[in-house]
Amino acid sequence: MKRILILLGVLVCLAAAQVVLGQTEGHIIYEVKVNLHRTLPKEREEMKAMIPEFRTNQDQLFFNASESLYKPVEEDEDEDADMGGGGMRMRIMRPNNIIYIDQNTSRRVMEQDFMGKKYLIEDSLKIMAWKFGSETKEVKGYLCRQAMFYNEERKQNVVAWYTDKLRPFLGPEGFNTLPGAVLEVNVNDGERIISAKSITLRALKKNELKVPSDGTKITQEEFRKKVSEQMERRRAEGANVIIRN
Repeated sequence: MKRILILLGVLVCLAAAQVVLGQTEGHIIYEVKVNLHRTLPKEREEMKAMIPEFRTNQDQLFFNASESLYKPVEEDEDEDADMGGGGMRMRIMRPNNIIYIDQNTSRRVMEQDFMGKKYLIEDSLKIMAWKFGSETKEVKGYLCRQAMFYNEERKQNVVAWYTDKLRPFLGPEGFNTLPGAVLEVNVNDGERIISAKSITLRALKKNELKVPSDGTKITQEEFRKKVSEQMERRRAEGANVIIRN
C-alpha cells in the first residue's frame, strides 16, 4: 500500500511538472482599443466630427520558454474615413509592426512599417521603472497584479496587470519587463487599452515564432528622426494623417 501511495505521489508530481512546462509555450490574442479623438492635437479638434471615436484591432503574441513574437492579426486593410463635403477623406494608418524578443540575451528586433517602407531595428531590451501597486484583478481567469509606469518621453501614464502564472518578461508591445505575463495595459486612463481576449497554452507550430528579417536596417534613433521629419513635412503640406504607434 505504501509503495502504491509513493507511486501515486510521483505521478502527481510529474503531471504537475507537465502543466508548468506547458505554460512556457502558447499564443495570446490581444484587443487594442484606441480613442482616436483623444490622440488628436488641440489644433485639430475639428476633426473629431470626421473620424470615429474609437478604433479597435487585434494583435497576437507567440511565446516559448525564452522567446516571444508580437505582431498584428491579419485583418482587412484600413479604410479611409469620410471627412464630409467635397469628397475629402482621411487615411487612418495602422503600422504593421513586429517585435521579437530573446529573453536569455536581452535581444530585441523590431520590424517597423512607416509610410509604406519597412525598417529593421535591433537593440537590447530596456527595463521600465515600474512601481508595484497592491491591487489585483482577474483577466481571462488569471489573477493579475498591478504595476505602474510613467513614460516621460510620450507623457503617458501606464497601468499594467500581470500574472505570475505564466512566464515572466512577457507582454504586448513594449510592456514586457515585469515578473509575469502582462494581460492588460491601460494608457492615460483609456486613451489606449490593450487587453488579452484569449490565452492558449500549446506547443508552437513551425515558423509561428521567428526573428523578423525584412526591411532596411536602421538604429532606433535614426528611425525616430525619420518619423519626426516625415510628420513635420506632412503637417506643412496640410495633410491629415493619423499614425498609431
